[in-house]
Amino acid sequence: MDSPEVTFTLAYVVFAVCFVFTPTEFHSAGLTVQNLLSGWLGSEDAAFVPYHLRRTAATLLCHSLLPLGYYVGMCFAASEKRLYSPSQAPETWRVFLLLALTLPAIACALIYYWSRDRWAHHPLARTLARYALPQSGWRAVASSVDTEFRRIDKFATGAPGARVIVTDTWVLKVTTYRVRVAQQQDVHLTVTESQQRDLSPDSNLPVQLLTIRVASADPAVPAFDIRPALQTRPVVPTQQQTPRAGCTPRSTVSCVRSSGHPSAARPTWSSTRAWATCSWRPSPPWWRSTRPTRSPAARTWRRALAACRPGPA
Repeated sequence: MDSPEVTFTLAYVVFAVCFVFTPTEFHSAGLTVQNLLSGWLGSEDAAFVPYHLRRTAATLLCHSLLPLGYYVGMCFAASEKRLYSPSQAPETWRVFLLLALTLPAIACALIYYWSRDRWAHHPLARTLARYALPQSGWRAVASSVDTEFRRIDKFATGAPGARVIVTDTWVLKVTTYRVRVAQQQDVHLTVTESQQRDLSPDSNLPVQLLTIRVASADPAVPAFDIRPALQTRPVVPTQQQTPRAGCTPRSTVSCVRSSGHPSAARPTWSSTRAWATCSWRPSPPWWRSTRPTRSPAARTWRRALAACRPGPA
């Protein structure tokens, strides 16, 4: 390959990778699907579910056009290959062009299927339909999600490509192509992995990265993982530690009373490696407050995530 071809190929590969995975620099420059198509997507705060129905479809289509964009760029970077005329192009490039045209065609067909009946076939709409009452549809559930997302007391964390949002009723994970949804009254949290980082970029405290499995009691709702980052603080040992009621140790890791546990939760600890796993089951008194003016979602989830840490061996 000539030098212009190599230069363009390397530059386009870097652009494509950054456009798909979107580092901080691309977010700052506005080179994201959300910013480029903001006029059509609308506002996430105003309508969370409709916004992500359109965003996931637009993201899928834009990413499927990347191979075709590379072929068009190579028509100018390697003009001697006559890529602008497929009949005169080499056999390898004709196969690549066929693949580059097939991907957008499949994406358009899938998006058309999703958008039928006002997006009723979209994966997010089908997930919300599982929580709808018999006399209502998925749009009623979507309206509830939109209303709770507009509240300022929701809990949100994570990178733009893997955000975790917790409202009074819902646990949401926003990824590039999908939005995972689970209802808090059916959710079961299990810590599957724990990693320790010596220093946080935002503070001088160590950071613990947890991988938490969010599983719903409904087997039709797929489980998903969230990865919150928790700041760790030194634990001062005490002479006597009182086991918490309802918390049963399953191995050599002791289960102690801690203010980090929600009062209505039932945490259990077990240890399989050098770190412990915590199964945390929220109960109705926790997720449904008897005081309508007080929302416990953000505070309780911070305590719940803080509770899922290794206990003393």
